[in-house]
Amino acid sequence: MADKSFILGMDIGTTSVKVCVYDPKTKEIVAKQNKDTAANIPSDQGIEGNKQDVPKIVSAIHYCISRLPRDVLRSVTKIGVCGQMHGVLLWKKGAWEKVEKDGVVMRFEATRENMSALYTWQDTRCKPEFLESLPKPDSRLNCYSGYGCATLLWMLKHKPEKLKNFQYSGTVQDFVVTMLCDLDIPVMSDQNAASWGYFNTEKNEWNTDILKSVDFPVELLPKISRSGEFAGKLKAAWNGIPEGTPVSVAMGDLQCSIIATLETKEDAVLNISTSAQLAFVVNNVTDLGCKTVEHLPYFNNTHLVVAASLNGGNVLATFVKMLQQWMLELGFPTPQSKVWEKLIALGLEAKTSNMQIIPHLLGERHAPTAKASVENIDLSNIQLGSVFKSLCDSLIQNLHHMMPKEILRNANVKRIVGNGSGLSRNAVLQRAVEHYYSLPLEFTSGGDAAKGAAIAII
Repeated sequence: MADKSFILGMDIGTTSVKVCVYDPKTKEIVAKQNKDTAANIPSDQGIEGNKQDVPKIVSAIHYCISRLPRDVLRSVTKIGVCGQMHGVLLWKKGAWEKVEKDGVVMRFEATRENMSALYTWQDTRCKPEFLESLPKPDSRLNCYSGYGCATLLWMLKHKPEKLKNFQYSGTVQDFVVTMLCDLDIPVMSDQNAASWGYFNTEKNEWNTDILKSVDFPVELLPKISRSGEFAGKLKAAWNGIPEGTPVSVAMGDLQCSIIATLETKEDAVLNISTSAQLAFVVNNVTDLGCKTVEHLPYFNNTHLVVAASLNGGNVLATFVKMLQQWMLELGFPTPQSKVWEKLIALGLEAKTSNMQIIPHLLGERHAPTAKASVENIDLSNIQLGSVFKSLCDSLIQNLHHMMPKEILRNANVKRIVGNGSGLSRNAVLQRAVEHYYSLPLEFTSGGDAAKGAAIAII
């Protein structure tokens, strides 16, 4: 392997960490690992809060890296990092340590007492009234609950002492890059900064004056770098990866999953995992006359046109859990895999009914108070397969409402490339996509954000 040069890609997601070693010459993944983080922790905000324990996430990263072949890791020449956008954690000096054995760094560990929890993108503590009370950002992009700057502004109002305890802030992937490179000041990509709100994507800078006007501690904000650039170098050899290996500034998981999936400019990507996103790449920002679509920073000064719904695989998973719970209460415990299998089989046989489901179980960023509802229930459409088909249809109908097929047609999109386990394992959803968008849906071998993080820094 001496003459090989590989890239390590890392995706620090909402539920799991995924890593892969990518060979840029053959465009193949040489090795990969993943691990569920099981990092969720209770919040004092009850169901409105959504927090994760960062040391557990760092531990999952170590688990993955330590299980990759050493001879492969010795040939890693660059590290690309991406992760869940919008979230924020705070830390101060001493937030991590290197665990050594016989003078060799075995792993990095996060130090819980010198950091806050990660407040994730799913956090809903910022109510519409609170968001309306905030100064208007100088940005094309809105600021919603769960976005880093909104969460920090909420703390400024409700828990100001918490902010005074810390020196730095960033997404969890920014923290990991800072730790690996032992940076004095965290560096954040334009992709992650845009996901926090109060960031001007044209000027590539924070809205510092606007934030200062409400006494926001702007010194907490990270420095900005373009996605695809490097934040620093690996401070110490790590499981065989040489010391001094360049580490990318952390990028957005959405952008990285798309760079790994897109084959031509005529593709749109539909990702359905926890939530759902439909996106395609454009060179310039234009008004599409649609408030539910946003232009996000992509790579090489291009933009991603995105409709991002909070309701995706999570809604279907909740439906499955509800059925499981009912079965348990009736005295017939059923494994989750069996429920899924049966639902998909029944859903494929079901005819289209007039049942109308609004799937806003988690609201939407543009309609945070929206709830789910069902209409037009009658004796002909209450079979399990029919209800499941209506639910799958409703998720795609909801996305279509956010990004109508005319937008894709006008952008010369010729096919939709599917991505995410929520879509790849569910043929009922796949049929709904082709029905609502009148475009072929295809799956390619790409789609992995960890692979995308490697591709983005070739």
